[in-house]
Amino acid sequence: MRTPTKKAGPAKAAKTTNAPQTTRTQRNAAAAKRAAPTGKAARSTKPDLGDYADLVKRIERDLIDGLDEELELEIEDRTERDVLAEGEGADGERATRVTYFRELFRLQRELVKLQDWVATEGRKVVILFEGRDAAGKGGVIKRITQRLNPRVCRVVALPAPNDRERTQWYFQRYVPHLPAAGEMVLFDRSWYNRAGVERVMGFCSDEDYEEFFRTVPEFERMLVRSGISVIKYWFSISDDEQHLRFLSRIHDPLKQWKLSPMDLESRRRWEAYTKAKETMLERTHIPEAPWWVVQAVDKKKARLNCIAHLLSQFDYREVEHPPVHLPERVRNPDYLRHPVPESMFVPELY
Repeated sequence: MRTPTKKAGPAKAAKTTNAPQTTRTQRNAAAAKRAAPTGKAARSTKPDLGDYADLVKRIERDLIDGLDEELELEIEDRTERDVLAEGEGADGERATRVTYFRELFRLQRELVKLQDWVATEGRKVVILFEGRDAAGKGGVIKRITQRLNPRVCRVVALPAPNDRERTQWYFQRYVPHLPAAGEMVLFDRSWYNRAGVERVMGFCSDEDYEEFFRTVPEFERMLVRSGISVIKYWFSISDDEQHLRFLSRIHDPLKQWKLSPMDLESRRRWEAYTKAKETMLERTHIPEAPWWVVQAVDKKKARLNCIAHLLSQFDYREVEHPPVHLPERVRNPDYLRHPVPESMFVPELY
């Protein structure tokens, strides 16, 4: 939601035209400071975050993380060496970012090897990503899939069930998305919605809730017996950190789409979600498909730790491929390329 601004007078307008350097980070941080409650309201509506200068700085760091995401995508068109060279000799936060990118690239190379091994050996892999809203699940999924073949590794993020699906066997809507041989499927939230959001928000009955806990261990054992590797991650963040990330999303127009009424309500019901999570982990942590908890307050460390752990779950090897030779283009003397009408071209604005 954009914060309305007062209309500037002529003198101020002249001053601001000289300052395009007012960055989105600064504007969002200022908006966060204005939005933060004060006095008794602050003590009653959110935990103590220290002074607001610290809060603003943390929001700025969160926005920088977002810029780093854009840099990662930019790497698609640049070499790793070029990007890392920009940070040579840097110290402090910049050096930390360079280290992060260096490790991310290394782990993503290993993910490509894992993908090749899964496809060659005909393995079947299911990875579940669960956690509170704004815990960083989507960011990890993006880094895992960023350089992989979508025909081998795909993401499943199902919407809320429709009227017909609500009458089905609970697991039925998930079964069609399970992998065939040579595939990896990443569930961005999964059948564990019943133990989390459905329980907390009252979308399922007590009977449905208990039936889920009776069924899910055997359902996952069936998957494992059929040859599917099931890996389950819970992303854990603090009350304080979720508050910060929600503020960042509220004041960043590029992230506002991530917020839904359900997300905001989950903030109010933090303690109910805690209780639901603890029950879920206790009743569904089985040897065939154990839970793994990712400490996700630091988003970048969480990404690296999760990917490194995922790789450690497989005894994969690098698959040798025959050398690739580009064939010569066949040129026919009667080949004629017809001109494309000017009206069909996209305008070159840049």
